[in-house]
Amino acid sequence: MEIPVIDLAPYLEFSLKFSDSGKEEFDPQLKCLCSEVSRTLRETGALLVKDPRCTAQDNDLFIDMMEKYFEMPDDFKRLQERPHLHYQVGVTPEGVEVPRSLVDEEIQEKLRAMPIEFQPSALTGPDPKWRFMSRVGPRPSNTRFKELNSEPVIPEGFPEWKDTMNSWGHKMISAIEAVAEMAAIGFGLQKAAFTSLMKQGPHLLAPTGSDLRRHGQVGTVFAGYHYDLNFLTIHGRSRFPGLNIWLRNGQKMEVKVPVGCLLIQTGKQIEWLTAGDCIAGMHEVVVTNRTTDAIKLALEQNRSLWRVSSTLFAHIASDAVLKPLGHFAESPLASKYPPMHAGEFVEQELAVINLKGSKGDL
Repeated sequence: MEIPVIDLAPYLEFSLKFSDSGKEEFDPQLKCLCSEVSRTLRETGALLVKDPRCTAQDNDLFIDMMEKYFEMPDDFKRLQERPHLHYQVGVTPEGVEVPRSLVDEEIQEKLRAMPIEFQPSALTGPDPKWRFMSRVGPRPSNTRFKELNSEPVIPEGFPEWKDTMNSWGHKMISAIEAVAEMAAIGFGLQKAAFTSLMKQGPHLLAPTGSDLRRHGQVGTVFAGYHYDLNFLTIHGRSRFPGLNIWLRNGQKMEVKVPVGCLLIQTGKQIEWLTAGDCIAGMHEVVVTNRTTDAIKLALEQNRSLWRVSSTLFAHIASDAVLKPLGHFAESPLASKYPPMHAGEFVEQELAVINLKGSKGDL
């Protein structure tokens, strides 16, 4: 099964006309496109999109800077470490993030029942990857969850850091917001059902860095089998492949992101808001034969051997209430998703995976 590529241009053009005219009338083709977005998220937990505002050049500029950062000595990078803030800003060193499947008995039970050909790569401990968390967008002036809304950390010696982070981060959030509106329409909700809850959310630009010189052997797991706890996750194309996702039917597939496209994955918060109609997508990042082919090419071209993912976690605002929306509140599964503040939910998830106060995996 191939994940379809959704061109956001027609919807963005419609949104521009709507903001000018004040009328919101969807033509059948646009409604069909929105339905395809919601259907794909429901069935695959992933979506490929093309957004004219997010170019391959933008992605390259960001990855260039992050390669330079991750290539810095470990002692320098640890200056940006903030464990007392649950690693929600600054750097998370390798060997800290723990895959959800190592600590979640319910997931382990499902894995044992999974056909061998669909099982994830075997895990032995924490992920051997670094990550940098940087907040994007405005935060609330008053919140019950101050630690989840901390100020960004900026490393010394990177004068372009703030502008590059903000530029790429805001562009990816804009893409997420368009997809969130289209998904809401496709799910039969109001257009702003999701985006209204995202305002001033603790969105995090969270690129990972994996050292392929040290960990470039086939089978090495950089991000163990897990789901994301946020609303939607978006990635630019990485220079080294290796992402596997699991479809709703349990099938495992390797994701190939075309040049100039973005990958969007469903997180636990959208599962909550849709009462499980759309579930959080499981995924892993592992060194494959395609990864080693890319390593050989990078060596020939004298390029960096750090695998950078330009990941952004889009969140529901910490003080907003997570609960099934609209007609999803009538679902027989709605009772599995009781109302709670999004910040409280995030803190609970971080505690399970041992990030709250010390370490873990987002």
